Amino acid sequence: MSFGDEDPLARVGKALEERFPTRMVPDLDRIADLLDLLGDPQRAFPSIHITGTNGKTSTARMIDGLLRELSLRTGRYTSPHLESVTERISIDTEPLSPQRFAEIYAEVAPLAELVDARHPDRVTFFEILTAMAFAAFADAPVDAAVVEVGLGGRWDATNVINAPVAVMMPVSLDHVGILGHSIEAIAGEKAGLIHAGATVVNGVQTEAAARVVVDRVAEVGATLVNEGLDFGVRSRSVALGGQVVELQGLTGVYSEVFLPLYGEHQARNAAMALAAVEAFLGTPSRGEPIDPELVRAAFAAVRSPGRIEVVRRSPTVLLDGAHNPAGAAALAAALDEAFSFDRLIAVVGMLDDKDTAGVLAELEPVVTALVVTTNGSPRAMPAAALGEIAVEVFGEERVRVVARLDDALDRAVASAEADAAFGGAGVVVTGSIVTVGEARHLLRGSRGARP
Repeated sequence: MSFGDEDPLARVGKALEERFPTRMVPDLDRIADLLDLLGDPQRAFPSIHITGTNGKTSTARMIDGLLRELSLRTGRYTSPHLESVTERISIDTEPLSPQRFAEIYAEVAPLAELVDARHPDRVTFFEILTAMAFAAFADAPVDAAVVEVGLGGRWDATNVINAPVAVMMPVSLDHVGILGHSIEAIAGEKAGLIHAGATVVNGVQTEAAARVVVDRVAEVGATLVNEGLDFGVRSRSVALGGQVVELQGLTGVYSEVFLPLYGEHQARNAAMALAAVEAFLGTPSRGEPIDPELVRAAFAAVRSPGRIEVVRRSPTVLLDGAHNPAGAAALAAALDEAFSFDRLIAVVGMLDDKDTAGVLAELEPVVTALVVTTNGSPRAMPAAALGEIAVEVFGEERVRVVARLDDALDRAVASAEADAAFGGAGVVVTGSIVTVGEARHLLRGSRGARP
């Protein structure tokens, strides 16, 4: 497949959009068939597999950076993307170029069409991207892959790698229409990526989720290491541009680690990432810690776009993809701890299948005024409907409804600028990765904002 002189991403994007599923099918048949035709590229490298409700992408980036600092060539597969689909597949921490992305698609697409003919449901958008990622990693080749699930775990297209290290981030209620309406059900789906012989790096879980993980580990014969018992955050303090943490790894203590990210949740993500890399390298069995200087260098360089990301100063504008109550609670705590706004204006756009009231309730104590809007997703909640819920949480005087995101940003920034003479005012954009991605494009691109 050749795209000639056209934008190498244009036709690929259109073709991928046509593969969005019309229904969720709980099986791995199509992805297994497609990978078989590709020569099973996922077997060419070992992987670290990450699931959970929040923190997956940030943790994946930290793992990736630490492996790279240890001189390993890495592949990273994450989702969703903020601005470009190419962000999902990275080699050595850098997204594939548009040309390379198109080339990989051209290799995989004809085989996907063969698989389409063999099954009642077509290969989906996420399945073809997963196959592309594994093909790109095998072709590189990489020494290790860091793979984030798309949704759940048991039936996720990524669950063909039988990774030697499985990372279970904390589990909370999200995607309840697909994964289940209880913590136990959701944890069961996510724990489905734990395979025999794996080391499971387990974050702090609710009692219900913890029981599910322990049962799965016992069922398949895996090894469990737990945050708070085997590893974790020993101490942390706010610092300019982030925080300084002391981490307890599986083999030793790593002190004076600067992490240029905000919030206790990011410190805990760092502890998870460190333990995952230690487990992957086998350092616990050898009793040898990683060189602390390499750990410090890796974490000092980590970035996590769209996660309490400062994209503008004067006034300060932050972006955070919190889209469920647990994520919103972490955002609110980090804003209260690391920033000293006298007035904070939130621009919120959400998808219609989320716990909108729960998210807004977590933000209410730290947000002065709310501008509700909508984003470009077909699943976006209309601004008017979001506004009705917001009024119930914030009260009518604190809520403004602005249908277009660009207009909502203009209004929030102008309000913060007007307040600047009376004290420190800021803006946070949140509620959905889609909202954050679109705002990031507007604020960092066409508006020439200062990062």
